[in-house]
Amino acid sequence: MIDSLVVVAVHVVFAVLLTPLLLGVMRTTRARLEGHVGGGVLQPWRDVIKLFGKEPLRAPGSTWVLTWAPLLLMTSSLVLLALVPLVSTLPLAQVPGDLFVVVSVLLLGTVALALLGLESGSAFGGMGSSRHMMFAALVEPTVLLSIYALSLPVGTSALAAIVAARSEDLATIANPVSILALVALVIVVIAETGRLPVDNPSTHLELTMVHEAMILESGGRDLGWLEFGSWLRLTALLGLTVNLAVPWGVAPDAAWQNLAIGLAASTVKILVAGSILAAVEVFIAKLRLFRVPELLAGSFVLAFLSVSASYLVF
Repeated sequence: MIDSLVVVAVHVVFAVLLTPLLLGVMRTTRARLEGHVGGGVLQPWRDVIKLFGKEPLRAPGSTWVLTWAPLLLMTSSLVLLALVPLVSTLPLAQVPGDLFVVVSVLLLGTVALALLGLESGSAFGGMGSSRHMMFAALVEPTVLLSIYALSLPVGTSALAAIVAARSEDLATIANPVSILALVALVIVVIAETGRLPVDNPSTHLELTMVHEAMILESGGRDLGWLEFGSWLRLTALLGLTVNLAVPWGVAPDAAWQNLAIGLAASTVKILVAGSILAAVEVFIAKLRLFRVPELLAGSFVLAFLSVSASYLVF
């Protein structure tokens, strides 16, 4: 019990400290490839500290949604980090990191963002929420199917057990089922976190906004919770993906030596994956809105094929 709580605390603290650095590395990588200097890898830290130091301004007549939705997003992101095996595969016995529990927590933050966009009463907010939920309707089933395909050889849907089993058996990694599932998972992670080519996190053009449209009416500390909560979701999903693809280095228990190795390995893997993602974004353009469902439907097909193929391979 104590060891599980230690691992959960390590996961949360690790992600909270790493996330601004991850965003800084991604922004700096993209800026350098575009020929810009950029704000530096510590700029996200400065942005968050500035936002948390400001009082939120809320429009007269706004309801509790404007107040509680940012906190709900932040809370769901922290719970997600506690359940996803970022550093160690030691599970929390009382709240297992089951696939269906993790997807439910992820959906909770998605709904909070959508309600926030509708609360503003503006055309932009409603448009962003509508697009956001349309993408979520395609993303969530794909996450379930892709990780379910990886869970079949293990015989459990607990994420920690899946990562641990993949680190011990190379045959579960180097096969068509794993490749199809991971490609599908990468696509939905890009969509869920609002990255190119699904969404452009650096634009405020009304015809292209999805995430930004839902948070236009938020400011100060509320905006800080929203931004940081969204960044934490990126860290959780990116960390889960890289640990499923490259599971080595993840600690099997709560021993401090293994945790130190897990912290170092996860830091390197997440930062490298974030840099690659940012570099790829430089060379691709945002898809037209009505082409995005085609991309997400393609990822769903890949996940479905991985599940079908798993019954033949395993």
